[in-house]
Amino acid sequence: MIDLNDIAIFAKVAQLESFSRAARALSMPVSTVSRRVTVLEEQLGATLLQRTTRRLNLTPQGRAYFNQCSEPLGELYDAERALTQVQRKPEGLLRVSVPVTIGQDLFYEFISSFLQTYPRVQVDLFVTNSFVDLIAENIDVALRYGELRDSTLVAQRIGKSVRYLVCTPDYLDGRNPPSRPDDLREHQCVLLNGRNNEDEWELVSGRKSTRVPVSGPVSARDHHAVSAFTYRGHGIGLLPSTFCDARIARGELIRLLPEWSSPEIFIHTVYPTRRFLPSRLQAFLEALKGWKSPLWIPLR
Repeated sequence: MIDLNDIAIFAKVAQLESFSRAARALSMPVSTVSRRVTVLEEQLGATLLQRTTRRLNLTPQGRAYFNQCSEPLGELYDAERALTQVQRKPEGLLRVSVPVTIGQDLFYEFISSFLQTYPRVQVDLFVTNSFVDLIAENIDVALRYGELRDSTLVAQRIGKSVRYLVCTPDYLDGRNPPSRPDDLREHQCVLLNGRNNEDEWELVSGRKSTRVPVSGPVSARDHHAVSAFTYRGHGIGLLPSTFCDARIARGELIRLLPEWSSPEIFIHTVYPTRRFLPSRLQAFLEALKGWKSPLWIPLR
C-alpha cells in the first residue's frame, strides 16, 4: 500500500525541482526525502525523477503522476486548513446541559454575553434535572452538582454550593424555632423531591454531622419551587445560600441553626474528552471560569 506521505514528499520535490529545497520546506533530512521518493518509485514500478549531478527532471511518467496527484493533495491541504481554522476560531453549534437550579435569568445573561462575544457560535441549551448521557445525546458540556457517576468524563470544579436552614418570620409565629437539628422533626419542611426522594436532611457543623428525618406539606423537584414555597411561609427550607443571602439581609428570611448547614457540594463542568477540544468549547470553558457567578460560591 502506497504511503500518502511519500506522494506528498514526491510532489514537493517535483514542485521545487530540488531534493534539498523540498527537504527544507518539509523540515526533513535530504537523505530521508530521497529515500522516500525511491520507495515510491519502487512501489509504482516507474522512474518518476531523472537525477543528474546538476539537474532534477520529471520523467514523462513522473510528470503524468505529478499532474494527477497535485489536485487531490491540494484538496487534502485545504481540508486540513479548514479544520485548523474551525479549531482556532470559535464557531458552530455548542450543546450545553444545565440543571434547573442554574437555568435561570442570571445564567441566561451569561449565555447572552458569551454569544455577543462569539457571534459565530450557536448555543443549544438543555435545562433539565434528568441525568443526561453526554455522549449518547451529543452534548458538548454539562454543569453538574455533587459527586460524578461517570469516571470516563473530564470534570473541572468551578464553584461550590452550601444550603442553609431558613424560614419566613410568619412561619415562626406561634412556633418555637428549632434549637438543635432533631427539633426539625416537629416542624413543617419544604422538601426537594429530586432523583433521590428527600426524606431526611444531612447537616454538618465543623466535624459534627447528623441526619434528620423531615416531612412537610409540599415537595418539589428543583430549588426554584422549594424556595418559592419557603418564601411563602409553608415551612422550613434547606436552600442554597445564593437563594437566601439577600433575603436574610433584608429580614425576609430567618436563618435557623446558623452553626449548621448542608455539606459543601461542588459544581463541575463535565465534558467527554480533553483531546482536540473545539475552540467554541474552549472559549465557553474559559468564559465560565472568568464569570463571577452569583449562582455558586467561588473556589478560593
